Amino acid sequence: MILKHGGFLMKYAICIFPSKEIQDAANAYRKRYDPQFPYIAPHITLKYRFDMDDTLRDTIVEELRKIAQNTKPFTINITKVGTFAPVTNTVYLKVTPIPELVQLHEQMHSGKFPEESPYPFGPHVTIAQELTNDEYSDIYGSLQMKEVSFEDKIENFSLVKQAEDGTWEVYETFTFGKEG
Repeated sequence: MILKHGGFLMKYAICIFPSKEIQDAANAYRKRYDPQFPYIAPHITLKYRFDMDDTLRDTIVEELRKIAQNTKPFTINITKVGTFAPVTNTVYLKVTPIPELVQLHEQMHSGKFPEESPYPFGPHVTIAQELTNDEYSDIYGSLQMKEVSFEDKIENFSLVKQAEDGTWEVYETFTFGKEG
């Protein structure tokens, strides 16, 4: 690890963890087709992994508390399977990009937050990645024919931190409409 500004740099990300029903549906595929399966639960990424030392972390945590306090719970819908092909052989459950999600993403990429998003925001729950071309064709071909329909009430998001073994652990969860 690199010593910077009096603290160690750690990898963090900001995610929404959907309901157990959605996580179970995603994990049915992830355990076989996603090498990240053992490292993090199914999630919607609001802010892709970034480096942060412990001195900046306190500032970011305070900002996240303010964002959560000013956000009302909302409902997401997942209605189909999508893919990032031909860029990558990744298959995901597509989350409808409603204004509340887009606003959260934008708030976490401005002001005191480090780094811009490396990708355009397309809310999703990954179910398969790093696939060979044949695996991708088989999986996406069969999944795009399945009916997908989930609705989920979202009431919080989490700051997650990467541990030395590569797993992602919740550092703190921020509940919508709740004061620090």
